[in-house]
Amino acid sequence: MEAVAEGLWALADHQEQKGEIGKAVKCLEAICQSDVSFFPIVEVKTRLRIATLLLKHSHNVNHAKSHLERAQLLLKSIPSCFDLKCRAYSLLSQCYHLVGAIPPQKQILHKALELSASAGHEITVKLWSCNFNSQLANALIIEGDYRSSISALEAGFVCAAEIYYPELQMFFATSILHVHLMQWDDESTVERAVTKCNEVWESLDPQKRQQCLGLLFYNELLHIFYRLRICDYKNAGAHVERLDAAMKADLQQMQHVQQLGRELNAVNQSLSRFDLHHRERSALSEKQARLQHQLSSLSTWRSTAPGSLEPAYFGNMKRTYGDKLELAPPPLDGEWLPKSAVYALVDLMVVALSRPKGNFKDSGKRIQSGIQTIQEELVKLGITDGVREVNLQHSAIWMAGVYLTLLMQFLENKVAMELTRSEFVEAQEALVQMKNWFMRFPTILQTCESIIEMLRGQYAHAVGCYHEAAFHYIEAAKLTESKSMQAICQIYAAVSYICIGDSESSTQALDLIGPVYRMMDSFVGVREKTSALFAYGLLLMKQQDLQEARNQLAKGLQLTHTHLGNLQLVSQYLTILGSLALALHDPGQAREILRSSLTLAKKLSDIPAQISVLSILTALYQELGEKGHELENLEFQKKRADELQKRLADAHSSIYHIELIEQVKVEVQQFHGVDINRANMGPSMSDSLDIPESIGLSAQLPTHSSSRLVDLDSGRRGKRRI
Repeated sequence: MEAVAEGLWALADHQEQKGEIGKAVKCLEAICQSDVSFFPIVEVKTRLRIATLLLKHSHNVNHAKSHLERAQLLLKSIPSCFDLKCRAYSLLSQCYHLVGAIPPQKQILHKALELSASAGHEITVKLWSCNFNSQLANALIIEGDYRSSISALEAGFVCAAEIYYPELQMFFATSILHVHLMQWDDESTVERAVTKCNEVWESLDPQKRQQCLGLLFYNELLHIFYRLRICDYKNAGAHVERLDAAMKADLQQMQHVQQLGRELNAVNQSLSRFDLHHRERSALSEKQARLQHQLSSLSTWRSTAPGSLEPAYFGNMKRTYGDKLELAPPPLDGEWLPKSAVYALVDLMVVALSRPKGNFKDSGKRIQSGIQTIQEELVKLGITDGVREVNLQHSAIWMAGVYLTLLMQFLENKVAMELTRSEFVEAQEALVQMKNWFMRFPTILQTCESIIEMLRGQYAHAVGCYHEAAFHYIEAAKLTESKSMQAICQIYAAVSYICIGDSESSTQALDLIGPVYRMMDSFVGVREKTSALFAYGLLLMKQQDLQEARNQLAKGLQLTHTHLGNLQLVSQYLTILGSLALALHDPGQAREILRSSLTLAKKLSDIPAQISVLSILTALYQELGEKGHELENLEFQKKRADELQKRLADAHSSIYHIELIEQVKVEVQQFHGVDINRANMGPSMSDSLDIPESIGLSAQLPTHSSSRLVDLDSGRRGKRRI
């Protein structure tokens, strides 16, 4: 009967190669359903093969799970077969993970670790132990048990060290850093994890580092997340440049591989002819061998070897050569994200650093490229027009969440970019897209709800609707548990209240700024502090406490310039400091500061900021009696004001305007029975990695904006201090 089984296995392999997965499964199931009994080990191998096929090529996780559970029962009666038992445990763990059954997954993994602990010290045993510790860490993260997750990863690191496998040590070191970034107990702990990654990475041979492309991307991205979190944009930029260069080099290599593949296919087709002369066949055979050698030399770890375990990418079509960025060798499930998601994330990091610097051309290209890539992947997951969260296969939920979260990040950056350069209609369209995606996938995109409200506030503020802006900022603060996001939204709301200008609004602004100002040094990085100093300085200026306002704003400007590199916030700081210099009778400094601010506002295409600076410069020229400069300035100011008025009119007449500014929170239909419990794709992708847009100033016309910036006659208001 073994010969029959081997024949059916071979036939199943043939059907899989042809893409006939259903027929391949039927060949294998014929063994399990036969009236004639096979040896238990034959049935075990067959069921493992069926489960692997189902997980690789379909969403039929429950069917795969049934086969694995039956295989596990059969294995209990077989005293040896360590490798088969480990494969069964590993695949069954993956099934439980996919259906969201975390307690039974942990139970299976603990049994697997007990088995590997009693099996000796061979390399294969240690590799399986590494596999199970990695999966256990992931399950523990989903439950929010970060400490136990780190313990499991540390155990894996020790196993890797025992078999002198530095690449595997690097896998666990980066995974530990990933968990620390998600938890973030304290900065020193995270910094030690970063240092450990650097030490292990440097211990690798340079040639080996080039081969470990998945680890390179994973390590560099985690370093970027860390640098952005602590507002170290200078060093983050160096990591982004390395990543971008690696991505471009890999894309070139993939094109080379595809070309070699086409040549090899042509040679194979020619060799299939029967009428070839001996000399011609010999030459083609040599070329075939050369091409095959070139292709094999470009590979790193290959998890597609016969009999190997490849459970890393469920529920999608089989991917082509080089389409995985593997982090570790088999039998580990060593892929973090599909290559397309990683490359989209690289584009997103480029945008995160280039957009605040005003590099809109490159940012726009990256945003467009990233969105296109993500939309193609969403279609592969079955997410087309009209598909909602409730329609998703459970096994596709996590991967859908990865791509949808990335999509929202790109759209968020597009909204911010378009608002900065006063393209209000473009910003509307991107924001409405975000809102529509959220309404279709409210559970997967739950953390995006507060971001959407914040962006609605930014849009409302940009078009001069300050009451509505304040409402949306306050709603955004209510919708998030992130202290950082809450602080930023409170500051934004305060600035909107300050722009309203009456005494009641100023009191509300002070009530919002005060708590943030008092705790601003407790945040990681300086993002919240620079925003709080800006808002507090603006409020002090309104209260005529000019010198103290100047001190606070100067401190904030220095921090912004040194750590953030956000040109819009720098420009806004300079605008108000220039206004203060004029009010404090220092026209020379005012002229210098305002010219710098105007240069930045022009670079950013920030029309409201340009108008604000021009209005103050007009007042400066009037005071100095420079009539020529005053008239020239007024003419340019009028052109900018006319352009802004046109853009505002277009925005107000849009069908989306009322929908976005109305003081109503986005209401979504909650679907019952949708249980989505997945770990984040990274260290808080939707909160920690975003770079909140700088606070927008008044978008009104010159007469109003200039009075808001220059008119300091607010003596009737109290001078409450924080």
